[in-house]
Amino acid sequence: MKRAAFGIRMHSGWGILVAVTDELEIIDRRRITVTKNKGPRGNQPFHHAKELGLPEAETYLSQYRVESERMACEAIRATANELNARGYKIMAAGVLSASGRPLPELPQILASHPLIHTAEGELFRDVMARACELVRIPVARYRELALEEIAKSELGASAQSALQKLAIGGKKLGPPWTADHKAASVAAYVALQEITTKRRATVSAQGA
Repeated sequence: MKRAAFGIRMHSGWGILVAVTDELEIIDRRRITVTKNKGPRGNQPFHHAKELGLPEAETYLSQYRVESERMACEAIRATANELNARGYKIMAAGVLSASGRPLPELPQILASHPLIHTAEGELFRDVMARACELVRIPVARYRELALEEIAKSELGASAQSALQKLAIGGKKLGPPWTADHKAASVAAYVALQEITTKRRATVSAQGA
C-alpha cells in the first residue's frame, strides 16, 4: 500500500483535512465538522460557558469535548477507511496549532474575551489530535507561523521543491484550494516525512 498522511487545520467547530502521499500527491481534501452547532453558541463553547456558573461551565465543556471527539473520531476513521480501500495507509497526521502558549485555569479564561477565543481554537485542535490518536494515527503538532521553517528543517534541501509541488498539485485540483488547504497539505507531508525518519532511526538502533 502507498503511504500517506493527514494534514488538519481547524476553525470553530470545523476544519479542513488534506491527505498527501510520499510522492507529494494530494489524494483527498474535505471539510470536517466536529460540532452539531445546535443551541446557544453551538460552535463557540467557551462563549456559552461564560454565561453559566463555574460548576455548570466545567460540566458543559466536558460534555461538549466528549461529543466533539466522537464526531472527530467518526470523520477521521471514515476518511482513513476510504483511503485504505483505495490502497493508501495513513501513517501520520499533522495538526496545525497557534501560538502554543499554555492556557490558564478556566476562571481566568472565562474572565478574558481574547482567552475565550484562544481556548476555543485550542479545544478544536486538541479534539482533532485526540481523535487521530484514538484511531491509532500518530500525531505531530506544528505551529502554523513556523510551518515553513519546520518544513525546511525536516526536509532539508528538498523542502523548496516539495512546497512547490504541493502548490502545483493544489492548483491542479481546482477550487476550493484555500490557505487552509495549502497549510494542511504541508503539515501532512512534513508529518509523513518525520515519522518515516523516526521509524528508520528506530530500526537502525534495533539492528545495531
